[in-house]
Amino acid sequence: MTLTETAPAGGSFIGAVSNAILPLGILVIVAMMVLPLPIFLLDMFFVVNILLSLLILMVALHSYRPLDFSSFPSLLLIATVLRLALNVASTRIVLTEGHAGGAAAGKVIQAFGDFVIAGNFAVGIFVFVILVIINLMVITKGAGRVSEVTARFTLDAMPGKQMAIDADLNAGLLTPEQATHRRSEVTDEANFYGSMDGASKFVKGDAVAGILILVINIVGGMIIGIAQHGLSPMMAAETYILLSIGDGLVAQIPSLLLSIATAIIVTRVSSKTDMARHIGKQVNLKRAWISVTGVLLVLGLIPGMPNLLFLGAALGAGIIANFARSETENEDSSEPAQEETGTEEPKVSQELISPEDVTDYSALSIQIGYGLIKLLEDSASGPGGSLVSRITGVRREVSQAMGFVVPGVRIRDDLSLPANQYRIRIGQIILGEDVVYPDRKLALPGSQSNRKLKGIEVKDPSFGLDAVWILPNQQDEAEADEYIVVEPESVMATHLSQLLYKKAADLIGPDDVQALLDNLSKVSPTLVESVVPKLVPLHVLTAVLRELLAERVPVADLRRILEGLSAISGRNLTPVEMAESLRSKLAPLLVQQVAPLSATLPLITLEPEFEQLMMRTVAQGGEAGLILENGLAERILSALSETLETYAAEGRQPVLVVAQRIRRHFSNFVRTHLPDAIVMSVNEVPDSRRIEVVATLGDASTVPQAESNLE
Repeated sequence: MTLTETAPAGGSFIGAVSNAILPLGILVIVAMMVLPLPIFLLDMFFVVNILLSLLILMVALHSYRPLDFSSFPSLLLIATVLRLALNVASTRIVLTEGHAGGAAAGKVIQAFGDFVIAGNFAVGIFVFVILVIINLMVITKGAGRVSEVTARFTLDAMPGKQMAIDADLNAGLLTPEQATHRRSEVTDEANFYGSMDGASKFVKGDAVAGILILVINIVGGMIIGIAQHGLSPMMAAETYILLSIGDGLVAQIPSLLLSIATAIIVTRVSSKTDMARHIGKQVNLKRAWISVTGVLLVLGLIPGMPNLLFLGAALGAGIIANFARSETENEDSSEPAQEETGTEEPKVSQELISPEDVTDYSALSIQIGYGLIKLLEDSASGPGGSLVSRITGVRREVSQAMGFVVPGVRIRDDLSLPANQYRIRIGQIILGEDVVYPDRKLALPGSQSNRKLKGIEVKDPSFGLDAVWILPNQQDEAEADEYIVVEPESVMATHLSQLLYKKAADLIGPDDVQALLDNLSKVSPTLVESVVPKLVPLHVLTAVLRELLAERVPVADLRRILEGLSAISGRNLTPVEMAESLRSKLAPLLVQQVAPLSATLPLITLEPEFEQLMMRTVAQGGEAGLILENGLAERILSALSETLETYAAEGRQPVLVVAQRIRRHFSNFVRTHLPDAIVMSVNEVPDSRRIEVVATLGDASTVPQAESNLE
C-alpha cells in the first residue's frame, strides 16, 4: 500500500487549500487596485508586505546556490505587484482622507511619517530620495547588469557543459541517470539566469514607480486639499507631504530589501554552505586580520585622531586575528566536508574489501597506467580530454557501422599497470594491451620511406606494422620522408576501433536488442509484436544477431531481419542456421562497407577443383565441418594472408567468395587465423555491383597434393 492510500482524509483537504492560496492571493492583489480598502486591512497588508520581503531576503541569504531558490523570479514578481497594489490603495486613502490628519491613512503610514522622519516633511523628502538613489542607481542597476552578463555567459556555456556531460557519460564516469540529472541542472541554470535578467527589470520599474507615485500623491493631495477641503497651502503641503512620504517609505523599504535579495542571488557562487558561513570562512584569515590590526593601531597613535576608538578597534581586530585560521591550515585540511557539515565521517578500514573492489560490471573498459592520465586531463581538444573525445568518435562510428549502440567505455587508472601501458577489456576479458608514450608520437613508415628514424621501435597495435615512437620535434623530418605521424590518443582509439569491430558480437546483449526493438516498434509496431516473442524469443534473436555481427554483417536493418525470421520460423533452425539464411538479405550492407557503391568490388575466388575438394572435405567432416591437413591449411592461410596484405596497402579489402555449401565452415576456418577476412557465398554478391577477381586460391600443384592428403 502506498503512502497516498494510507494518508488521512484531511491531508488532501490541506493540500487543496495550499494549492488555492496562490491563485486566491493574486486575485486579492488585483482587487486591491480596484476596490477601496478599509484602514485596518491596509495596515495588515503593509505588514504582510514587509514580512514577505524579509522572508525572501533571509531565504536568499541561506541558499547554498542560486538554483536552490529557483522560484525567486516568480516571488519577486508577486512581491512587486503586491507593493504596487498597496501603493494604489494607499494613494486612494491619502487623497480621499488625508485632510483629516495623519491617522486617516492608517497607523503604519502615520508611524513612518512621525517616527522615521520625525514629522519633518523636508527631512522625509531627502531621506526618501536617498533611499531611491541607493535602490535604483546602486543595488538595482548593479544586480541588473550582473543578471544580464550571467545570463549571456550561461547560455554561451551550455553547449560546452552538455559536451562535457556526454564525454563523462561515454567514459563511464556518469550513469545515464546522473547524466540526465546534470543536463536538467544545466537547462534549469540557463532558464533561471534568463528569468533573473528579466526579473531585475521589475525591481528597477518598481523604484521608478515609487518616485512617480510620490509626486502624484504630493501634487494631487495639495490640489485636493486646497480646492476641495479649503486648506491653506502650508497646511496642505505639511499634511499631504508627510502622508505621501510615509506611504513612500512604507513601500520603499520592502523594495530595498528585495533589491538586496536580488543582488545576493545573482552574485551568489555555488557552495556547500550558506552565504554567511561561506563569507565567514573565507574572510576569517589570520594574515588579513593582522594587517588590519596594524593599520588601525597606526591610526590610533596619530595625534588628533579619535585615538581610543581606533585603539579599541585595533584590539578587537587583534583578538579576531588570534583566533583566525592560517592559509596553511586551510590548504592542509584533510576533512573539509566534516568542517562544513559539522559531522564526523567514519573512517573506512583499509582491511575491508567490498564487492566493488573485485567486480566491474562495465561492458567495455580501458585501464591506463598513471603516466597516461595526462591524456584525459588535456583539454586542448575539447571537454573531457582528447582521448575521451576520440573514444566517443570511435563509439559513434562503430555504432553506425554495425547497427547497434556500442556500450560506453569506462576509463580507469590502474596503479598495477606500468606507467605508459593501457589495457582494453570487454567485461573481465582482456582483448588487447600495449604501451603508448604521451610525450611522443607514433611514426608509421610509408611505401617510399627510406630513412630510419631515431626513437623507440615498436609494432603498431592495430595492424602489426613496424613503427617508431618519435619526439614531437622529429615530426617534420618524419613527414618529409612520407612517414605517417599519429598522436598517442589516436593510437589507442584506433586499437579500440579494431577490437570493437572484431568483437562486436560480444558487446550486444538482450537489453541492447530490446532497445532496438523498442525503437523499431515506433514505426513498425505490428511487425515487432508478431515476431518477438511469438515466433522468435528474445534470446534466440540475440543469438542470431551475434552470429551476424561475428562476421561483420551489420544489423542496422532490423526490419528486414525480423521479416526474414518470420519467413523461416517454422523450419526449426538453430540460431546459426537462421543467421546463415539471413545473410543474402543483409549482404548489401556488408558490401557497401567494404567498397563504395561507385567502386569495383574486389573478389578472391577458389579454383574449381580446389573448391570441389573443400566441398568433399566438408561432406566427410559432417558436424565437425572443414578438417584440413596442417600443411594444406598453412598454404591456404599463407596465400590468403599475402593477398589481403597486398591489397590492404592499396586501401582495398578483397572479399573471399566460395560456394554456399561451404561458406560457413570455410569462414570459421579462415577467421580463426585471419579475423579481418570476409567470406561470402556466391549468391550473396549483389547483382548490381561491378566485381573484379583480384586473386584465385588453389593451383595445379596444390590440388593433387590436397587430394593425396585427403585419401
